Amino acid sequence: MSGEYTTWPEAFAERYRAAGYWTGETFPMLLDRVAAEHGERTALVGTGLDGAPLRLSYAGLRERALAWAGALRELGVGHGDRVVLQCGNRPEFAVAVFALFRLGAVPVFALPAHRTAEITHFVAQSGAVAFLHAGFEENAAAVAGRVPTTSLADLKPVDGDLPPGPAAADIALFQLSGGSTGLPKLIPRTHDDYAYSVRASAEICGLGPETVYLCVLPAAHNFALSSPGVLGVLHAGGTVVFAPDGSPDTAFPLIAAEGVTMAALVPPLAQIWVNAVHGHDLSTLNLVQVGGARLAEPVAARVDPVLGARLQQVFGMAEGLVCYTRDDDPEELVLTTQGRPISPLDEIRIVDDADAEVAPGEEGHLLTRGPYTIRGYFRAEAHNRSAFTADGFYRTGDLVRRSPTGHMIVTGRAKDQINRGGEKIAAAEVERVLLEHPAIAEAAVVAIPDDLLGERSCAYVVARVPLKGAAVRAHVREAGLAAYKVPDKVVFLDVLPRTPVGKIDKLSLRAKGA
Repeated sequence: MSGEYTTWPEAFAERYRAAGYWTGETFPMLLDRVAAEHGERTALVGTGLDGAPLRLSYAGLRERALAWAGALRELGVGHGDRVVLQCGNRPEFAVAVFALFRLGAVPVFALPAHRTAEITHFVAQSGAVAFLHAGFEENAAAVAGRVPTTSLADLKPVDGDLPPGPAAADIALFQLSGGSTGLPKLIPRTHDDYAYSVRASAEICGLGPETVYLCVLPAAHNFALSSPGVLGVLHAGGTVVFAPDGSPDTAFPLIAAEGVTMAALVPPLAQIWVNAVHGHDLSTLNLVQVGGARLAEPVAARVDPVLGARLQQVFGMAEGLVCYTRDDDPEELVLTTQGRPISPLDEIRIVDDADAEVAPGEEGHLLTRGPYTIRGYFRAEAHNRSAFTADGFYRTGDLVRRSPTGHMIVTGRAKDQINRGGEKIAAAEVERVLLEHPAIAEAAVVAIPDDLLGERSCAYVVARVPLKGAAVRAHVREAGLAAYKVPDKVVFLDVLPRTPVGKIDKLSLRAKGA
């Protein structure tokens, strides 16, 4: 894939290797190591593809992954091939991921919420050779004319020799951006950089063989996969319990039955948990991570006393940088900040609109580069020129302040994006779909405050003929966008407000919805 993305300059790569951050261990090597170390210890728990309970040991996970790698190889999947993977929270998700890793193939991590518009885009943008899924038949039908589609339930294990595995510098996987400029960009993460983030996260979070992690967020999401998530727990020899959803009715019985010690939540789900805990046994739970959006301090203050588990705030992005509050942080920092970066070699700049560094403690745009932050999106040369500085800093789009201790306080977003309970919505993508409706002359999508989700989406629409909000929402839904992108609210206006230079005045629209 040479020339399709920007890698780290060799001087930086040498620095990260010399520091011991890039060790050369690939994810197939990680699986070999933990299978040898932990053998029959339980690695994965959940509901299998057949609907029956499934428990896999470390040895069993490795055995199945190798057999599925053989099956995928017979289907023509090989080293460097991109495969769009869409699977819910079940043990076979991890089996499929490690099978692809073993072949040196590159999973493109679609989320369960993605529908035909996104899946078609991922296939085209990545140059995928296949769509691998677990029950997403409508999406499979949408791309069947472009690439072969295979249900995980139909894979027939194949034993036998496999070709050599990937190199540590190879792309291991593609995460997806939550960008503000349309459909998601592809984020290339190498074995070296992603594995470092996983290992360092596991160490910061104190994971070990006794860790039992409840995966309630989509396992393919960067937070649930690697911060430290599924991969971090497996690296540490712990157990991953896959939950089909994060509702208290689903999650709380699993915590009691499996002795769950750790869970990761987005702020709306954290609020639901603290309001629903009465009468449930959560006595084994000792760590609750909250990330994906800023956690309101009143909710943060209730996590420990109500759930009986210490709170860890997490702030990060699939492009790289991840920040955590630490166990030894004073309570005030845990409740009011979003943590500090993983690595001593994470470089941070906080700048004004002209890229000049702001005074310590002042709000500014967050820029970053480091040993696990990408240097460019895949096949996005034009966008990369604005998303990255000339010297390789990633423009995160976040507005932050930094405390004297180095902790980040996230104050907002500079990008035109809605953060709906941790799900990122690009306003431009929804606006494009709205404007395809023949009765809509103009449209603007903005964030409006919401007590539970943090933000909801509101579409301000100028219609050519009388139109109902339900029809507008149905149009977006029928365009194949994920359900969370359908506007929560539709408001009709005679004209959209404009700035002095003629742009739609989204600031005033946000004020209307406040």
